[in-house]
Amino acid sequence: MGAKGLEHYLDNSATTAVSRAAADKAYQIMTDIYGNPSSLHLKGLQAERELIAARKAVASKLGASPDEIFFTSGGTEANNTALFGAAYAGARVRKKLIISAVEHSSVTEAAKQLESEGFNVVFVAPRNGMIRPEDVISQVDSNTSLVSVMRVNNETGAIMPVDEIFSAVKEINPQTLCHTDAVQAFGKLEIKAKRLNADLISVSGHKVHAPKGVGALYIKKGVRLVPRQYGGEQEKRFRGGTEALPAIAAFGTACGEFDIARNFELVTELNRYAKEQLLGIEGVTLNSPDDALPYVLNFSAGRVRSETMLHFLEERDVFVSSGSACAKGKPSHVLSAMGLSREQADSALRVSFSKHNTKADIDALCSGIKTGLSVLAHR
Repeated sequence: MGAKGLEHYLDNSATTAVSRAAADKAYQIMTDIYGNPSSLHLKGLQAERELIAARKAVASKLGASPDEIFFTSGGTEANNTALFGAAYAGARVRKKLIISAVEHSSVTEAAKQLESEGFNVVFVAPRNGMIRPEDVISQVDSNTSLVSVMRVNNETGAIMPVDEIFSAVKEINPQTLCHTDAVQAFGKLEIKAKRLNADLISVSGHKVHAPKGVGALYIKKGVRLVPRQYGGEQEKRFRGGTEALPAIAAFGTACGEFDIARNFELVTELNRYAKEQLLGIEGVTLNSPDDALPYVLNFSAGRVRSETMLHFLEERDVFVSSGSACAKGKPSHVLSAMGLSREQADSALRVSFSKHNTKADIDALCSGIKTGLSVLAHR
């Protein structure tokens, strides 16, 4: 990995390397097609065509219509927009929200803020790392405005049965909006809005080899959300402000490079190899479910704190995470909700793969873990 072939980057759930094609597209927009998409002259019309093309590219990957795609600054804004927008839109008649307890912080913290504003928020705990449909469905009633369950957990890779959950929710209360944070699933699993029975889907660019600073929210046609931003005609007046076209166009280009089946096969083999090697190390236990998305593997490394081991590995050019990068070292609410012991949670590491990884990256990881356990455990 890396320019000199020495780096072993295994933190792709935090962010990915921008593809050459996506980077070239961003550069082209910044230096050639740099007009404002809202301008009526030729430069503006050229920029508008790029915006339309990117919207179509993202929509096609979600089985959606282009006019159902609204660009954001990333997954966090998309999640916030979905939760606040849905809650405020239904506040006069429905004030109950059902959220899984293992959501990304951009969902859980938004939910807690809504709770402080008087909304009734129910957090559904996982069982064996999974959100069970019956545990969500049992909470749905006529007062429920929103159900939010992520497609893939960002820390463990657990694949949640959102299609089954959302279908049952709609049977109980067709007025309840269903949102899924698909940031970690997009580009890795087939995500089709109709198949999931989703009203709202959040995705992000920098998890799929596009630049940081761009994401999108799918809003099913006919669904009304209260905007979080005012002051412009952009995105159908839903999100005012000049579009970040270099990042948006690069996002569209990255979507055109998806090869989900081929990459899934490659990463599945890497995941299998990593499990075999890690389980051969005394003191290592796996935290990800057996049927988790193979792109993410969470494990605990003996009695060595995760941050200590992370920096030990970093010194050997192996880059992993101690959980969600957005948490910046704080204890994982996901692992706590899963019922892991404090010792397991404190020593948990997350490795996450991309199409660029090889077995050599895993060998370097396992060599570092072995050495780290023998050196650090006795300090």
